[in-house]
Amino acid sequence: MSSNKKRCGMEDPPGTQGEGFRSAKIRFSIGAKLITIISFIVVISLGSITALVSWLVQSDLRVSAEDHNFEMNRQSSMEAETMLINVRSGSRVLIQNVMSLAPNTASLSGAASQSVDFFFAENPQIAAVYFVIPGMNERLLFNGQFFSSRGIDESLITSYFPAQRDALGRAVRGETLLQNAAPHFSRALLALYFPFQNSAIAPSGGVGAVLFTSETINDNFAFGTNQSWLINSEGDILSHPDFQLVKDGSNIINLSFIKTIIDSNDKSRQQLLEADFGVLLSETRKAGGIFSPIWENLKKAVKPLGEKIKQFLQFVNKKLANFIPSINKSAELKENSELNKKPEMPENSTGRKFLAYTKLNTAGAIVITSIEYDKVFEGINATTRRNIYLTISVLSISIIFIWFFSKTISIPLKSLAGAAELIEGGKFDLEFDKRSNDEIGVLTTGFEKMCSALNVFGRFTNRDVAVKAMRGEINPGGLPKHGTVFFSDIREFTAKSEGFTKYFGAEASDKIVYWLNSYFSEMIDCVEKTNGVVDKFIGDAVMAHWGTAYSAGSPRKDAFNCVKSALMMRKALFYLNRSRRAGDPANPLIRIGCGINSGIVTAGQLGSDKRMEYTVIGDPVNLASRIEALTKPLGADILISEDTWKLVGDRFICEEMPSVTVKGKAKPVRIFAVVNFTGEIKGPQTLDEVRSILGIDPPVLEEVDVNEDEKKYKIGTEKGKD
Repeated sequence: MSSNKKRCGMEDPPGTQGEGFRSAKIRFSIGAKLITIISFIVVISLGSITALVSWLVQSDLRVSAEDHNFEMNRQSSMEAETMLINVRSGSRVLIQNVMSLAPNTASLSGAASQSVDFFFAENPQIAAVYFVIPGMNERLLFNGQFFSSRGIDESLITSYFPAQRDALGRAVRGETLLQNAAPHFSRALLALYFPFQNSAIAPSGGVGAVLFTSETINDNFAFGTNQSWLINSEGDILSHPDFQLVKDGSNIINLSFIKTIIDSNDKSRQQLLEADFGVLLSETRKAGGIFSPIWENLKKAVKPLGEKIKQFLQFVNKKLANFIPSINKSAELKENSELNKKPEMPENSTGRKFLAYTKLNTAGAIVITSIEYDKVFEGINATTRRNIYLTISVLSISIIFIWFFSKTISIPLKSLAGAAELIEGGKFDLEFDKRSNDEIGVLTTGFEKMCSALNVFGRFTNRDVAVKAMRGEINPGGLPKHGTVFFSDIREFTAKSEGFTKYFGAEASDKIVYWLNSYFSEMIDCVEKTNGVVDKFIGDAVMAHWGTAYSAGSPRKDAFNCVKSALMMRKALFYLNRSRRAGDPANPLIRIGCGINSGIVTAGQLGSDKRMEYTVIGDPVNLASRIEALTKPLGADILISEDTWKLVGDRFICEEMPSVTVKGKAKPVRIFAVVNFTGEIKGPQTLDEVRSILGIDPPVLEEVDVNEDEKKYKIGTEKGKD
């Protein structure tokens, strides 16, 4: 294609008009559609799989965690029950032996002392045994090795039991009590108070107490993520992984769930507690039912999702641990208003937990085993988060891939869309960059062929009219328009054609066409530059009109543009003839005559279904043609009618010619020869100067007979008056 064609490449959509086309008409691009569709598929597919797997695995994990927690509680309670029973039974045996061997002596010796030493050697976890038998002295037996090995002052034991009058009194009345002795000794020690009755030794009954370490219980309560702790019926913490709670003598009787456990008739039960341990929940949570675990996990993952995406984009080249934020642990579950209290809890007691409890048969103690809810699902939550990150990664990579892939479609289509806008604007000389062999390439080839056809079509008719017809701005039929019609003709064209034939012979036709095309090119350029429409070529004649297909704004402006175009043609021919010689048969001079008239014409697409053209008809058209025929006998190159002169006579230097009687008109028609623009100091100022410049011989008006052929005109001898 020629270099002056406008290029519509695949990378660069054409022109600003193409840009306007896209911004005005494209609301949702192909790239955006592809990204939306693929994103939806990725999110739905991976998200559904992640949600389904998370839900199924969480359901299994919950059942497994509850079973495991309950089993740990059962084992812990069995260990604690066994230890308490052994401690109490062993202490009773020791008390019975001591009372049997030394019933009335304050000091021990012989067999009694050996029995005590043997007992503490076999029971190193026991620190001391204290008992009171009515009618006898109180006895305190303590394990010296126990105190010395732990660095405990033995004086603490002598002051401890006498201070526990309330517990001893309750034991006398038949209760078995278990109390925390750690605050007194700063060691993990428990005190078991029990009634003692022997028909032979203590027929009226007595009370016994044993001080022992809870280290064995603590060891038995350690089950990894499961935590077991021991409390008594008063809510005192007797054993706990956090010894500080035991040492401080913490009491949690004011907690709602502790009250519920103590008051419950169930010996053992599995429960799920809220973060602050203030709400007791059933097996199937009322807030979410079976879907609650997956819903809670999704809430945790989605809540910080925006921040995670931001961190992912910022630290994509870093390790996963650098941009995974911690999951916010929060849940708000309520069962009833009675249990909706939130008492203060130790710091380490926060978080939702699965909790199982078992009430022991000894001393009313309760073993509680718990595991944090989040720890149960920590693995699946981490997997879910990784799946979410994987989804984001896949989605990001897909978006990038689709974005670049869509460019191979959207850019050519945008280029074609821009080309369509240019074609709609009347630009048919377009060049396309065909790089693909797919449907886009076929469409581009089709566009190129269409542009070539339209370009050829635009040469056979007026381009602007063709564009308007293509846009639907010109409908079949005619409309009245106030226009200015122009006719021009080459003087002595028949003689010049015969000269070509004599000079070139068989090649005369091509030479004549070339000679005419160079002339028509200049004339058409003058018409189009002044907003005119070239209607047709009638041999060597040109017909054009202004104010019909489109207007400059008013009949006066349209008439001015028409006369201006005629003056431009005069100038163009002057310079075109400078390269020619008079009498040269191979390249003869061209002189034309121009006739111009203004008036109401009928403009529109005329013809048949197979052949139509945009033209103007009416009396003003006929008069313009007849005025053009008068240019030769009147010795002028540009003649305008009185109607045109009335519109623009003040804008041009005009000389009135003899009036003409036109066949079919009652009054003579005044006509004027155009000399130059008004106020233009360059160029001719009179008609004689025009004739001199163009080489036109002044006519003898008295001898002119313009009606020789059709007798349509009668030349007057007097000039009309304004």
